[in-house]
Amino acid sequence: MINKLKGLFILICLFTSPAWCAQDTYHWRSTDESTRFKILTSELRCLVCQNQTIAESNAPLANDLREQVFKKIQQGESNKQIIDYLVVRYGDYILYRPPFRSSTLLLWFGPFLLLGFGLFFLIYLVSKNKRD
Repeated sequence: MINKLKGLFILICLFTSPAWCAQDTYHWRSTDESTRFKILTSELRCLVCQNQTIAESNAPLANDLREQVFKKIQQGESNKQIIDYLVVRYGDYILYRPPFRSSTLLLWFGPFLLLGFGLFFLIYLVSKNKRD
């Protein structure tokens, strides 16, 4: 009897698990708009999750940003206009690939500087231990 209940529970979980997934549904006028939406949301960073795009994130802010992108596409704005609007509002950090300029140099070269400092410190420690 218990085995039958376990099997029934597993079947129920398997068939109802898609209902647990939250999905945003947007009604597009064309497949071109849908494609533009997918491209744009994959190029914009979730400001809460930091290492996910707004397409991947389930954060409430990412949902709001997806909704803004959807509305702007429906209003007929170009990709550049949408990105420019979001950059003005949230800064270059919203771009998953920020532009190369003086204000973003630390974003581009920061990891290399940290790696170089770490290697220098490691070499220093190893040479100090050899001397002692």
